[in-house]
Amino acid sequence: MRDFQAPGRSAAYARQAMVATSHPDAARVGVEVLRAGGSAADAAIAASAVLAVAEPQNAGLGGDTFYIHADATGRISAYNGSGRTPAALDAAAIGTVGLDSVHSVTIPGAVDALLHLHETHGRLPLDRLLAPAIALAAQGWIVQPRVAWDWQASRQRLAASPSARAFWGRQVSAGARICQPALARTLRDIAVNGREGFYRGETAQGLVRLLRGLGGAHTMADFAAHAGTPVVPIETTYRGLRVLQCPPNGQGMTVLMLLNLLSGLDMGALWQDQPAFAHSFAQACQLAYAERDRWLADPACAQMPLATLIGQPHAARLRALMNPAAMLALPPPISEPPHRDTVYLACVDADGQAISFINSLFTDFGSAIHDEASGLLLHNRGASFAPFGDHPNALAPAKRPMHTIIPGMVMEGARPLMPFGVMGGHYQAAGQAFVLSAMLDAGLDPQAALDLPRHFAFNGEVEMESGVPQAVADALAALGHKVRRAARPIGGGQIIRIDHAQGVLIGGSDPRKDGYALGY
Repeated sequence: MRDFQAPGRSAAYARQAMVATSHPDAARVGVEVLRAGGSAADAAIAASAVLAVAEPQNAGLGGDTFYIHADATGRISAYNGSGRTPAALDAAAIGTVGLDSVHSVTIPGAVDALLHLHETHGRLPLDRLLAPAIALAAQGWIVQPRVAWDWQASRQRLAASPSARAFWGRQVSAGARICQPALARTLRDIAVNGREGFYRGETAQGLVRLLRGLGGAHTMADFAAHAGTPVVPIETTYRGLRVLQCPPNGQGMTVLMLLNLLSGLDMGALWQDQPAFAHSFAQACQLAYAERDRWLADPACAQMPLATLIGQPHAARLRALMNPAAMLALPPPISEPPHRDTVYLACVDADGQAISFINSLFTDFGSAIHDEASGLLLHNRGASFAPFGDHPNALAPAKRPMHTIIPGMVMEGARPLMPFGVMGGHYQAAGQAFVLSAMLDAGLDPQAALDLPRHFAFNGEVEMESGVPQAVADALAALGHKVRRAARPIGGGQIIRIDHAQGVLIGGSDPRKDGYALGY
C-alpha cells in the first residue's frame, strides 16, 4: 500500500477492459473503442493512430512498430514491423549514418504493422478506428505538457531542417492547438485504401521524391515491396512466469539475458539495500548489453547463437564475472547516438485478449525530415547501424538495423498475465527488467514500479534520475562507477496486470509522460 500523504497516484483498477498509454487522448479513444465492442487490437490501433498525431516527437506513421498479442487461451502472435534500407543503397559510399541523414530513413513499417494487426485480430472497421485520429489532425489537437517540453528541446534542430522548419520549428507551449490537415488526408487514404494508400499511392510517390531529392536511394519498388514479418516470440522464465519478447532485430533478447542474470541473485535482499541493488543491476546491464552489442543484427543478414545467449548456462557464466566490491572492466559498447523517443501502449479487452504494442520515430522527431504533402515526419532508425563494416549490424542494402523498441508480455502458464513495456531507447531492456523485478521481487503494483526513480549503466557510466538518493550515487562512485545525473527523465512505460484470482485489471502509466491507465 502506498503512502497516501506522499506525491504520486494509485494504480488504476477495472473489471472488464483497460488501456494504458502515454497520452490522455489515446487512452480515452482506446477505451471508447473497447466500449463499442472493439478488441484489444482495435483499441491499440485507434490509440496508436492518435499517438501518431498528438505525440509527434515520439511516434508516427513514418516510423516502425512491433507488437505481441495473446488471447485468453494463450495463443500468441507477434509482428516485427521494422523497415529495411533501400535495395540500391551504396553502403561503402555512405559510411557512418547520421541522425539527420536521408540514409537514416529506412522504409517505414508502422502502417503495414497496423494493417496486419487489424487483419488478424481486429473486429471494428478500419475507418472507425482511424476516425478519432483523423478528427484530431483535421480539427486540432492540444499540446500536452511533456509533448511541449520535448518539442521545445528539439526546436533548434527542427528549425535547422529545410523540410521541417516551417511547421515544426515554431515556438510552442502546453495548451496550444495544432492542426495537421495533410496528416488527416493521409490517414483517410489509409482508412480507405489500406496498404495501397500508403506504400503504392500518392503518399509513397511523394516520400520517394522528397528522399531522392535529398540524396536518398529510395524507390517506389522499395515501398511497394515492404512487408513486416510475423515472428515467434523468444522467452525465458522469471519467478515462475514466462516472459516473452520479439526476436532480433529487436533488443528483446537483452531483457531475457538480464532476467536470467538477476534470477540467480537474492533480489529480495538487494531491494532492501539500494546501493547494493544499483551496483548489481549496473553490472548485469554491463554484461547483457555487451552481448547485445556484439551479436544483435538483422537475422536475415547475420547469424547469432540466440539460443545460447538467452539460455541459463550462459547467464551463469556471465554472472560469475560479477563483482560485489567493484565495477566491471568491460570493453565499451559500440558508439551509438542516444535515442529515447518511442510510444508504448498496453490493452486488455473484455474477452481477456492482451496486446503489447510499441511504435517509434527513433530520436526526437525522427530524422527531422518532414513531408509537407502527407504530413509525415520520417524516422531515422538507420542511424542505429554499427559504424564499421565488419560488424553483423553494419549498414547494407535491404537490411533492417538493430532496433531498441521492444514490447513485452508476461504469461502465467498459458494465460496472459501482463502486457508491459518501457520506453527510452537503449534503456528499454534495462527498464523492462527493472520494473519486472520491482513487481515480482519487491512486490510493487504496476504504478508503483513505474514511479520508482531510475538508474541506467550504459556506455561506461551510470545515469541517475534526480530521485535516486545521493547516498546511492556516492556508493557507486566509491566502487569505481562513473556517475552522472540525468538531464531528462529516463524513459516511460505502461503496464496492465491481469489479476485472475480477483477478476480485475491493474494498470499503471509512467508519470514521466502525459498519459494514464483507464478502464471500465
